[in-house]
Amino acid sequence: MREAHLYTAAAKKKGSYALPAEFDGTVNEGALYHAVRQFLGNQRQGTHSTKTRGEVSGGNQKPWRQKGTGRARQGSTRAPNWPGGGIVFGPRPRSYRTDLPRKVRQLARRSALNARANAGTIHVMEQLEFPEPKTKRMAELLDTLGLAGLTVLVLTAESNANVYRSGRNIPGVTVMRYRDAAAYDILRADALVVEEAAIGGHAVAKASPRSKRATKAAAPKATAARARTKPAKKPATKKTTRAPKKAPGKKKGGGDA
Repeated sequence: MREAHLYTAAAKKKGSYALPAEFDGTVNEGALYHAVRQFLGNQRQGTHSTKTRGEVSGGNQKPWRQKGTGRARQGSTRAPNWPGGGIVFGPRPRSYRTDLPRKVRQLARRSALNARANAGTIHVMEQLEFPEPKTKRMAELLDTLGLAGLTVLVLTAESNANVYRSGRNIPGVTVMRYRDAAAYDILRADALVVEEAAIGGHAVAKASPRSKRATKAAAPKATAARARTKPAKKPATKKTTRAPKKAPGKKKGGGDA
């Protein structure tokens, strides 16, 4: 069971937080590679274009005659080997969009969360309370958590306009709903700040000092009780030694007549 740091709404450390079962520590690097590649490819517009020799203006006559000049034959000044000529095999408008199976996307997102949990960069907040949009308050909150100057992903349980407006002007801070975060968003961030209601785990209860003392006091008694209840060892049985057999002797009167 993975654990994260639990903080109050005022960014004071409260204890540990047990993450849900999906945080099992497994990171599938293959799924992460395909998810990140798909995400970045889908962001491309694909509007790049170059002109071929048929699209470049000019070059409608032969630069010089075919023979007798001592130079190589040329048919147009807009050939690819001329300055200002067309481009050979240049980029053309195309779509870079690709699709991934749903289970691969889910595996990649789970792997990204596990990677951040293994690194210990998940901070769980009891609640993100922002009565009004306030960038200064968000900056102070991140500074208290020790995340100032880092790339931080703030994940809320539901859509919260005040939290979004409070963090959108801070460089490196992104605010979105927990269920909307993709694997790329999670990997890009140095740390995650997640609302407790979004992640779905539970706080780890601390043992009181009295219960600790009672446990220590009961330990010797339990050891003595176990020693008393141990079964007694069976007495070792003596090995009986058998008398050696006598060698067969000669019969009396067994001589020749």
